[in-house]
Amino acid sequence: MKNILVLVHDDDGQEARLQVAFDIVRAVRGHLTCVDVVTVPVFVGEYMGVGGDALLLEDEKARESRNAVALKARLEHEDVPYDWVDATGDPATCIRAAAKLADLIVVNRRLDGSWYPDMSEITGELVAKGRRPVMAVPQGASRLDLSGNVVIAWDGSDSAEAAMRAALPLLAFAASVTLLQVDDGSVKTPSVEAARYLSRHGIEASVQIEDGRGRKVTDIVRTVLASRTASYLVMGGFDHPRWVESMFGGTTDTMIDHSPVPVLLAH
Repeated sequence: MKNILVLVHDDDGQEARLQVAFDIVRAVRGHLTCVDVVTVPVFVGEYMGVGGDALLLEDEKARESRNAVALKARLEHEDVPYDWVDATGDPATCIRAAAKLADLIVVNRRLDGSWYPDMSEITGELVAKGRRPVMAVPQGASRLDLSGNVVIAWDGSDSAEAAMRAALPLLAFAASVTLLQVDDGSVKTPSVEAARYLSRHGIEASVQIEDGRGRKVTDIVRTVLASRTASYLVMGGFDHPRWVESMFGGTTDTMIDHSPVPVLLAH
């Protein structure tokens, strides 16, 4: 894991994204790609028609230009090598286009104080379609403690396996790793096998099995995150089609919206 991509956009989650991306790049001695996306929110009312969309685009361009100038000046004093990509359009589409050689994408989970940009939607699109692991960061995150405790939500799925493999370079820094299996009788690859896999990579993980009958998986995960004072969570994303999770609820969507810690997701 050397090539880290971060979304640059003047919104309430930008500082959290940057701080987490900086921590990862420094730890792995990697390279940061900043993708600065100019995008226009959809408004109704007085801006509709009569060139309103053009006015919004110009406002957005001006704001992002000021943001870029400030961040480039700041990056000169950060101890991270970086390059810069300018893009205009849908954020998820722009990030996917720029992430062909990225090892990890850093964005936010849902922004708590703002509906725009729709980070929950952006993150979901990247996880489901981007074919790159995604670190979804809470808006209030000030750093990523890679030397802290890590929880892996293990259900034996292909997505869980992909997330665990993607996290290996970061797990090497962790003080402890817990494989959390919520036992509902459907896990085909038990967590003890995942622990053996990690041990062959020099990572010793403990296994915690919780009874999932009559309990929400997301409630169990959040309880374990709190009890372990976890720095971040590793989990697979969208084992069911995303439209099913969106309509009927699902672990991935819920954790994207409400996880108290950064979540490394892969599909």
